[in-house]
Amino acid sequence: MVKNRLLWVLGSVGLPSAMIAASAAVIAQTPAPAADVTFTKDIAPILQHSCQECHHPDGVAPMSLVTYEEARPWARSMKARTALRSQRGAMPPFFVEKNIGIQKFKHDPSLSDEEIGKVARWADSGAPRGNPADMPPAKHFDTTDKWTIGEPDLILRSKDVVVPAIGPDRWGDVGLVPTGLTEDRYASAVEVREVNDVPHEKGTTTVGGRYAFHHMTYTSIVEGEHASSGADEGGSSWPIHEVGRNADIFPPEAGRLLAAHSSLALSAGHLHSNGRETKAHLEFAFKFFPKGYKPIYKRSNVRLGNGIDIDVRPNENGQELHSYAVLPEHTKYITFEPHLHAPGVRMCLEAIWGHNIQTLNCVGYDHNWVKQYVYDDDAAPLLPKGTIVHLIGFLDTTAANKNPADPRNWAGGGRRSIANMFIDLGYSVSLTEEQFQAEMAKRRKLLKSRNDYDIGCPLCWAPPTAVPTQSTAPGSRQEIKN
Repeated sequence: MVKNRLLWVLGSVGLPSAMIAASAAVIAQTPAPAADVTFTKDIAPILQHSCQECHHPDGVAPMSLVTYEEARPWARSMKARTALRSQRGAMPPFFVEKNIGIQKFKHDPSLSDEEIGKVARWADSGAPRGNPADMPPAKHFDTTDKWTIGEPDLILRSKDVVVPAIGPDRWGDVGLVPTGLTEDRYASAVEVREVNDVPHEKGTTTVGGRYAFHHMTYTSIVEGEHASSGADEGGSSWPIHEVGRNADIFPPEAGRLLAAHSSLALSAGHLHSNGRETKAHLEFAFKFFPKGYKPIYKRSNVRLGNGIDIDVRPNENGQELHSYAVLPEHTKYITFEPHLHAPGVRMCLEAIWGHNIQTLNCVGYDHNWVKQYVYDDDAAPLLPKGTIVHLIGFLDTTAANKNPADPRNWAGGGRRSIANMFIDLGYSVSLTEEQFQAEMAKRRKLLKSRNDYDIGCPLCWAPPTAVPTQSTAPGSRQEIKN
């Protein structure tokens, strides 16, 4: 069409027919402009590192995005979902806001602005395939039962439960699982997965259709003792299991104790029907630090949230929930894990030290994709004793938020998704003065000048405090640390 239009213009200005014919020959020999962005050269690498872990033929996502033929029909949807960035429905589901707070996390699959722009240009230009020679080698997907933490040292199994095809959700105790340990061991990692009889080859259109367990909050107890805290969201001594959650890797300084003669108390499970009668159980895989290991840092008991007097009004956007706590000890945050329910759309974590207020992170929230954000070791917040930590939850009960079942209803606190929760399920460790100074010294070495600023470390540029060294006996914690 462009060619014919150009030839018409040449004729309209009175050029001889011979010149018009010559121009036509030149136009015919001129190749069309190369596509700016193609699937093989630009889009396939993005899908491999950020999408295909779920979007492959045996993955949990409802469609595969491995080949061009599979991805091409979803080009417009890919543009729309990636452009959401940190909002509900964004893909990949990693909702850390890029313009505020700490930006260094482990296992971050989020796209850069440049990558989001490439996806948009690819969709807008007709989603061209490109040169097959540019296609990267296919990614290998391990569909065996291998654990992501490697070969476990201990695997525990819950009892089987049978969930009917259709029925109300169930919350409650799934029983005790004896560990069989005869000595204390400290876990370096734990991974939980559901094993069920849902046939994979038939597939499903939803993630929930593949599972019977929505989540399991569990703790470890010794017979005759009670858990140190309530078996509810936010009160477990082990990270909560949720559908799609990654394994938990504990820092070398802060292993988690699994005591001798202990059992896992599976006292707060949430089971749901998925349209097919399902027989399921949970498996808990632990990797241990070597025998004789002792943690250097102790786990912090500071918890942020409110599950009692939550007041969520119907048909109203911009609602906020607030929670404050004063840190009784120097604290290092390892993870940030926002937990709200269906009305939740965003959560922020602030640190207040004197007149200094730092927004550590703001994270979009989508109740379909509850995420844990693990800080890089050199970016984890290092907060001094006396810091006020402030958690802010943002809620939307208007029709614009598609997650609430009915935005006309008032809601308070509760376990069901039609009720609400407001918790940071992440975890942190407490530091002694010596440990705190040592951690800040490591961070100062990464700062190139006084113009560099370490968000989450308000005292990193304060004059170092001399801490008297104490003689250490063999096997002491200080010796292990060094």
